[in-house]
Amino acid sequence: MTTTGASTAVAGRAAKGDAVRAGARAGFVARGVLYLLVGALAVRVGLTGTKEQADRGGALADVASTPFGGALLWALGAGLAGMALWRLSEALFGAAGPKGHKPAKRLTAGARSVFYGVSSFLVLSFATGDRGSGAGSTDRQSQDVTGRLLGLPGGPWWVGALAAGVLGAGVWMASRAVLRKYREHLTWARMSRHQRRLMDVTGVAGGVGRGLVIAAVGFFGLKAAVAFDPAEAKGMDDVIRSFAHTPAGPWLLLAVALSLVLFGVFSLGQARWRRV
Repeated sequence: MTTTGASTAVAGRAAKGDAVRAGARAGFVARGVLYLLVGALAVRVGLTGTKEQADRGGALADVASTPFGGALLWALGAGLAGMALWRLSEALFGAAGPKGHKPAKRLTAGARSVFYGVSSFLVLSFATGDRGSGAGSTDRQSQDVTGRLLGLPGGPWWVGALAAGVLGAGVWMASRAVLRKYREHLTWARMSRHQRRLMDVTGVAGGVGRGLVIAAVGFFGLKAAVAFDPAEAKGMDDVIRSFAHTPAGPWLLLAVALSLVLFGVFSLGQARWRRV
């Protein structure tokens, strides 16, 4: 075996080692905690109309206000970094399961690695005192990014393509939840009947709610592209509040909020039963 081949084999074994698997499980816990907090904030918005931000920034502000907030923020950031590292290992060396080496799977893993890497950076920045990644940031950032893209040659097309991708991703997530595709990645055969039921209830309801929110972000991005107006773009907080203005009113907002809480529970279940 050549030196390059040996190095690649060592890197592949390290990517599937205990440290990377532990990072993945820590990442699922961090994601679960954030969704639980965002969902709880969204429930408060639906019940009281509070001005608290039901997004990542609002969740981080809630964590920071606790007695051990600083340590918890660092733990969340480290967990998301572990998730990013695990997804990167999947992109480079393939994921667990018979289809894990398919190019589409590896490309998706790479995109997820970038997403969780950025999320980790923002959480750790917040922990160090950079409140620019804090409350209200998802709405402001969505409009800022949309405004810059609209200013480019062919701007509306760039915004439209990006928004269509986000909308499609949301629909894809929701459909996979309905089809219970998550079962393929769980140690299903070794789980008890109650554990399976818990993951089915939280996986379907939580996955559909999460997909609906992401699809709505893409929908408002398309509106911004058509109207050539960055103010039409919305982050998670504004999207969640927008459900109250549908014919279903606050009831739909509360249903979406509870689904985000359930997705948080599902993520915590993945930390235990996901094959990594």
